[in-house]
Amino acid sequence: MNNCVSRLRTTGLLLASLAVLAACSPKLDWREVRGTSPSFTILMPAKPTTLTRTVKLNGLSVAMTMTAAEVDGVTYAVGRARLPDASQAPAAVQAMKTALVRNIGGTIRKETAIAGPWTMVEIDALGSPINGVPSRLLAGRFAARGDAIYQVVVLGPERAIEHEAIDTFFTSFKIDQQ
Repeated sequence: MNNCVSRLRTTGLLLASLAVLAACSPKLDWREVRGTSPSFTILMPAKPTTLTRTVKLNGLSVAMTMTAAEVDGVTYAVGRARLPDASQAPAAVQAMKTALVRNIGGTIRKETAIAGPWTMVEIDALGSPINGVPSRLLAGRFAARGDAIYQVVVLGPERAIEHEAIDTFFTSFKIDQQ
């Protein structure tokens, strides 16, 4: 009987150890990424790609550079641009936020100003289900510092997004000294 109890304990410890090891094998492979023009650092959950294109923000054409990674249908992205004049930043940040929410047919559920050395707002928006595609969650931070504007977003099916991943992504974002 003692031998049976000992085997059960050993098996239980082995299973518990395997469960801990499985929890430690990340599907999100965080790595520090540095972006330029304007510069920033952030942790990305996978190897990102970068693309620059011209977008209209409140009638102003700007070169927006996006650095993004996708894991299991969830996109983690940082967009940034320089404006001709720092006074245009508040309207441009508002236009970025509005465009992203509109792109998912969404509604902002929560909006919070974030205190810090630059102007930043955080939103939580939920997009409408479309053609059987489940609701999409947009978690975003939108910031301005001088003539530089930034958008830091997580976008994907609401049920697939881990809130700890959003926290890691958002809190790792740093605007470099300019």
